[in-house]
Amino acid sequence: MTALTHDRPLDQAGTLRSLNENRPAATAKLNGNARPTWVLTVTSGKGGVGKTAVVANVAVALGRQGKKVLIIDADLGLANVDVVFGLTPRYNLNHFFAGEQSLNAILIDGPPGVKILPAGSGVQKFTQLDSHQKMRFMEELDTLHDEFDVVLIDTEAGISDNVTYFSVAAQEILIVTAPEPTAITDAYALMKLLSTQYHEKRFNLVVNSVRSHEEALEVYEKLAMVANRYLDISIDFLGGIPYDRRMHDSIRKQKVMVDLYPGTKTSNAFEQLADTLLHSAHSTPMKGTIQFFWKNLLSFNNREKA
Repeated sequence: MTALTHDRPLDQAGTLRSLNENRPAATAKLNGNARPTWVLTVTSGKGGVGKTAVVANVAVALGRQGKKVLIIDADLGLANVDVVFGLTPRYNLNHFFAGEQSLNAILIDGPPGVKILPAGSGVQKFTQLDSHQKMRFMEELDTLHDEFDVVLIDTEAGISDNVTYFSVAAQEILIVTAPEPTAITDAYALMKLLSTQYHEKRFNLVVNSVRSHEEALEVYEKLAMVANRYLDISIDFLGGIPYDRRMHDSIRKQKVMVDLYPGTKTSNAFEQLADTLLHSAHSTPMKGTIQFFWKNLLSFNNREKA
């Protein structure tokens, strides 16, 4: 793993903004208005907080609203988004990089309105592509950029380089945490890293598996209090997802909560979160478009070695 340093030659978000000034925006639409494809990274400081469940349920809720959603499984070591939906991909990114399949052939259909770009073992080659692979990847991504309204990136947990470069390239960062002290501490550590070393100043927060709205609000207040004291960031509280023991049934049956148990408090919370995120996508200034996200991602490793 490449060591994190304070003297990187380029600020990731700044790079995207610079690129944005020199290339037309995509034509995807959100809430009826022309907007670039909106890229949201969903991450967490600690594993086991339900991050992938948030991604999957929000994606399905957005698809029901007529949005075209792409989920990128960015947990390069333990890919599992396809498993959540009960899917068995025939191909993954390894097949693309080997020149065996096109990107369209790798994309798989999920629930209505949702497509998934599955990862696979050994996909760490992603940051070691040669110039030909990079060019081919960008050419095919350019053919996809106006096919989606929303891209949801499900990262691995923790503060690895993979998490940081997916996070700083996206338009928005959604931190998923839980009421446990270790989850709260790790969520703060992730925000601190992204703030102090990558100059990210705005985060969204969802607290999963809460017993009440008050419990979720208490977690937010703890994080906001410490952040206000030690960090120059803002944290937007997007609410809590109620604990429901049926979530385990959902996982075992490989069905998302909003499909398996519609109308429950938990399913309603996921749908409300999807509405809130759509509003944010419509009202928040973009840092870049999906093309800029991918270009930034592909060049990150080279800048790290500079």
